[in-house]
Amino acid sequence: MIDPVFARTIKLVGFDVDGVMTDGGIYLGDVDGRRLEFKRYDIQDGIGISFLHRAGVRVAIVTGRISDSVRHRGAELNVDDVVQGPDGHKLGGFLEVLERRRIRPEECAFVGDDFPDLPLLRLVGLPVCVGNAVPEVRRESRVHLQSHGGRGAVREFCELFLKARGAWDDAWHGYVAERSSASSAQASSVAAR
Repeated sequence: MIDPVFARTIKLVGFDVDGVMTDGGIYLGDVDGRRLEFKRYDIQDGIGISFLHRAGVRVAIVTGRISDSVRHRGAELNVDDVVQGPDGHKLGGFLEVLERRRIRPEECAFVGDDFPDLPLLRLVGLPVCVGNAVPEVRRESRVHLQSHGGRGAVREFCELFLKARGAWDDAWHGYVAERSSASSAQASSVAAR
């Protein structure tokens, strides 16, 4: 599905948020006159992003909405770049990231689902869409994921991409080994008490 030689040329993977990292729904509220916005993220997607980091791939979150939720999730996942443009505008911020990182557009993948993603999908070397993408986005994408946004699409992409690069086994084994040694140390500490 993803050419292994081409996959190894990708230096940065960008993800849309609403409809890709989330199911596209938002919860808006007001507490003591302060506007609050909540989003639901998939934990397995987050682990997939950590696997990309382990493989040495930069990760960017690119959204056309400004949200504290996105900033928090990006920090939690140690995302390299978080771009939040107003009113669905993403391209300018994404191009700034590429210029700052000295990465060419053809060395990037981007995962999108809706019309605001089309400028980026048309720019990058590996355009990808989630299972719930609109038909116009599907037509522009080289890779069509089965999973829907917020329901494992990011993880599906990470697995397909890292398998194509030959980095999947090292990524997940390293992740598990890191957590096993910490768990073993804690278990030994508890047993010693």
